[in-house]
Amino acid sequence: MSRRVVRQSKFRHVFGQAAKADQAYEDIRVSKVTWDSSFCAVNPKFLAIIVEAGGGGAFIVLPLAKTGRVDKNYPLVTGHTAPVLDIDWCPHNDNVIASASDDTTIMVWQIPDYTPMRNITEPILTLEGHSKRVGILSWHPTARNVLLSAGGDNVIIIWNVGTGEVLLSLDNIHPDVIHSVCWNSNGRLLATTCKDKTLRIIDPRKGQVVAERFAAHEGMRPMRAVFTRQGHIFTTGFTRMSQRELGLWDPNNFEEPVALQEMDTSNGVLLPFYDPDSSIVYLCGKGDSSIRYFEITEEPPFVHYLNTFSSKEPQRGMGFMPKRGLDVSKCEIARFYKLHERKCEPIIMTVPRKSDLFQDDLYPDTPGPEPALEADEWLSGQDAEPVLISLRDGYMPPKHRELRVTKRNILDVRPPPGPRRSQSASDAPLSQHTLETLLEEIKALREQVQAQEQRITSLENMLCELVDGTD
Repeated sequence: MSRRVVRQSKFRHVFGQAAKADQAYEDIRVSKVTWDSSFCAVNPKFLAIIVEAGGGGAFIVLPLAKTGRVDKNYPLVTGHTAPVLDIDWCPHNDNVIASASDDTTIMVWQIPDYTPMRNITEPILTLEGHSKRVGILSWHPTARNVLLSAGGDNVIIIWNVGTGEVLLSLDNIHPDVIHSVCWNSNGRLLATTCKDKTLRIIDPRKGQVVAERFAAHEGMRPMRAVFTRQGHIFTTGFTRMSQRELGLWDPNNFEEPVALQEMDTSNGVLLPFYDPDSSIVYLCGKGDSSIRYFEITEEPPFVHYLNTFSSKEPQRGMGFMPKRGLDVSKCEIARFYKLHERKCEPIIMTVPRKSDLFQDDLYPDTPGPEPALEADEWLSGQDAEPVLISLRDGYMPPKHRELRVTKRNILDVRPPPGPRRSQSASDAPLSQHTLETLLEEIKALREQVQAQEQRITSLENMLCELVDGTD
């Protein structure tokens, strides 16, 4: 009689657990907008959640340590004139976040390490280029200050946030609404899904579709796609009978799926969160009360079901912590931030181990906060893998870093500078552009000082009047 061999995997026993009640974030009015984004973004410093806001769009940014009940007057990030649809933290600067809105704009914000006294209303940068609402944002994984946006006008725009300029505009590729966009690990390719039921692999710098597959999932409901570590595409969608389905595809051979599995008959869109270090994909359905997770491997059936984390409350959205924000001493391999109607609850995924030593096999070197390329280098055709860091001693977020935006002088008709060449700081000539930037900065600072002096004078006058009045 043949014995069934159990598949060997260190992730067969991933254990999910909701954090204790005092570790949740209470009294947050989560947005009720009907849009299939995660409504939540998290990094090792901050938790950001799209919230209900009268007369415009807003999101709240909380330091991770600020758990418990959130004051109803806690400052928000407000600036959009219509609901915020998506938010995304910059992977190379933990104090910078981008927001996309129904008002057709994208705003880039600098979040201070201290708690602000009042609402943050002034973005560092407002990007205007879409003609309809902007529902998808994604930062480039390896190039500094490169941000992708996709809008209801079926256009993908790639921006240089450092200058506020459009790097690339992909406007003749999608004939209908774009449902999802994902970079591959080094940012060379994009995987997109669209309402026309087509899954596309795009080379953005050439503006070309490299490969495409019509009806990867035959249902009409929205489809999602993410790149895996092996270069395959993992998709979630619906069958013709509206059953939820997951698929794994090889872009070099889109004819047949590597794997295709039916799941259940729920109608919530499945949001896939993929961890390339462990090759585990977590599926969080909007309106579900569970997180299913699967391991993707090189052996059949390629997508292996691991387990399901279940809870009583349905989820409105979900944030996924980058690997460098996890607690390696507790063998934590993933952490989610689950949005309820009025609160946000951390959910921790661990692989129980008896040893207290650092588990090398669970924590390979992972992408750190340093970019591998500058925006102009990426645009010129260079590619680079992410700069990796070790988590052996845990990860400490760097101190507050400023994002500097350098607007190009439109009166400067000289040709743009060529590729960067290495030279020491001492023999590098100060360009006209740098001088103009410095002069503009000095002028802006002088104006700020004058405004502060005027404010001090008016306060002193008020104080004098009050003193006179009491006498």
